[in-house]
Amino acid sequence: MPRRILGIDGGGTRTRAVIVDDTGRLLGIGLGGPANYDDIGIDATRENLSRAILAARQDAGLEVQAFDAAFFGLAGVVSENDHRIVRQIIADLQVAQEAQIGIDHDCRIALAGALSGRAGIVLITGTGSACYGRTAGGKAWRAGGWGELLADEGSGGWLGLQALRMAVRSFDGREQPTRLVDDILTHFELQQMNDIMHRIYHVGLSRKERAALAPLVMRAARDNDEVAQRLLDEGVAELAQCVEAVAHRLQIQDRFDLAIVGGLYSVEDVFAAPLRAAIRTKAPGSRIQPAELSPALGACILALQQIQVDPATVSAALTITETTLAGALAER
Repeated sequence: MPRRILGIDGGGTRTRAVIVDDTGRLLGIGLGGPANYDDIGIDATRENLSRAILAARQDAGLEVQAFDAAFFGLAGVVSENDHRIVRQIIADLQVAQEAQIGIDHDCRIALAGALSGRAGIVLITGTGSACYGRTAGGKAWRAGGWGELLADEGSGGWLGLQALRMAVRSFDGREQPTRLVDDILTHFELQQMNDIMHRIYHVGLSRKERAALAPLVMRAARDNDEVAQRLLDEGVAELAQCVEAVAHRLQIQDRFDLAIVGGLYSVEDVFAAPLRAAIRTKAPGSRIQPAELSPALGACILALQQIQVDPATVSAALTITETTLAGALAER
């Protein structure tokens, strides 16, 4: 009887639960709310994980029984204390024997998916940013990904915040003129720049809402706005430096596979192409390639490895599963 595997991609916005068998065939998908316990607390994290897993079980037509292996990739799980807390949360869910449950941060599953379980580096360029690498021997390192107050350069959230800062500086006369002033006013439906303080400090502005300003920077850069272009140049340089730092720490500078993922990387002209150029300058040994599988399937790959299934042996099935998974998630 095929063994059943659970993979969890728990981010700051929502959770994806995926069930596959040990041949890589997709059995079920479930969605739930966010799973970063730093943001929403332990009880809410447990509930959101439980709902996503239950939905995946129902989609697969499975009874409530233990999986043969499970891997949880969750946002914010970086310290030993994080692992201890999350392991207790997962123990309460009784999804598998403790020895068959893996836990790590979401960068780990992003890498596992992007390179189908192979060693290398992944650069994440979405609402947040981070770079993570792992060698074949299991040595790992992360650069960036410290959150918006410490180090999230080059992310959508960072670009949006910098756009706001440059807009008010330009309005003050401390920065050269930029179309970002008018674009931001239009975006928030404000009459004048002085209204921005109420919008930010009273109404509030989430990281997701800040990231929604990143396209304004892209459009302004296309129109040769020097301030916007400067922001993109700075963000791209910081991301390339993260890749360089990870490759250096892992001592793989001479040759390594690098996958770049995230919504910003889909903007080819003003972001993706300059980013690749910057990386090739900072890390010439990188072999940049598109991501092969999603983080959710990356979690499944890591779970499969726990029961000694080589991802290469089920790569064809996982590729088909990825296509099915992407289509199903797009409909939900």
